Amino acid sequence: MDIPIQETDSNSTDNNANSNKNNTLRCKKWSETAVYSLLVLSGQSAATLLGRFYYEKGGKSKYMAALVQTAGFPLLVPFIFIIKSRNKQTSSDHTLALPALYACFGTFLAFICMLYSVGLMYLPLSTFSLICATQLGFNALFSNLINTQKLSPTALNSVFLLTLSSVLLALQPGAASEAAPGGKYAAGFACTLGGAAGYALVQSAEQLAYGKVLRRQTVKEIMDVIFYESMVASLVLVSGLFGSGEWRQLKGEVEGFEMGKAGYAAVVVGSAAAWQVFGVGMVALIIKISAVFGNVVSAVGVGVVPVVAVVVFKDEMSGVKVVALLLALWGSLSYVYHHFLVHHHPTQNGNVDPPPETCTSADSESR
Repeated sequence: MDIPIQETDSNSTDNNANSNKNNTLRCKKWSETAVYSLLVLSGQSAATLLGRFYYEKGGKSKYMAALVQTAGFPLLVPFIFIIKSRNKQTSSDHTLALPALYACFGTFLAFICMLYSVGLMYLPLSTFSLICATQLGFNALFSNLINTQKLSPTALNSVFLLTLSSVLLALQPGAASEAAPGGKYAAGFACTLGGAAGYALVQSAEQLAYGKVLRRQTVKEIMDVIFYESMVASLVLVSGLFGSGEWRQLKGEVEGFEMGKAGYAAVVVGSAAAWQVFGVGMVALIIKISAVFGNVVSAVGVGVVPVVAVVVFKDEMSGVKVVALLLALWGSLSYVYHHFLVHHHPTQNGNVDPPPETCTSADSESR
């Protein structure tokens, strides 16, 4: 009679140990998610503001504005070496697949950066920022088509609210009068919308491709994705810069910049660094959780940028902008609640985006 009691006590101890281990992994995953989300929000806000600041102070090169979105990849080199020195794991077996993915996604990324560059040049910052929020709606569509991810009613509500937030600001009275004259406003609107759709497509494709190729999904692998994709995109944009002849205007642009040569360098380097911070956080969220979740985090920044623009660029904070900000926050909280439901009632929500604590437990074991 004593043996079953001992076995019961042993099983209870094992269950407690497993429960503690799961709680530790869950806390670690949520902590990582919070860090990556902070990188997305801070990098996106700083990069968008500096990008508009570049045009406001005399910048005119669309290729240069696009290039700074990817050219900061050398800043990642020290971090990659530090991570490699600490992690002696063998490299991925998919040695041929990864370069092909880097080249494909990097080339498409260069095209998207060019679209965003044109949009930021021709649109008011607040309008540009909230049009970018439509990326979440596009991403929900592509995630359903490419990754076969079902979205619960709560998640669809989040997508609807965030999309409505961008539409409100884009169509507010007087929006066209703030923009560039002629057909440039329409061109900027179309390019920004096209960039949002293109980036959503790339994110969903990255989630599918890298989710299969990158088995462990470590910090090193995430850094490699950002580094090589940005390098390919930068090479494409540099080729365009010289091929279009815009490089001949750069000398005059630097000399005519309102803040001087040092100010020009600070804006360009700061923008490049901010875009890399954003890229690391976004790719980490895409690989570790989902593309839709990364876009929801990004949508929070879409609501922050117009508020900052009021202080920096003296934009008017109209009632429409306030409503758009509230909708963006409401939509983001709705998606957080969606993840809460998935975690606590997984059988009631179907095959939807996995919460952070269920993603890639092998990652925590490999580091």
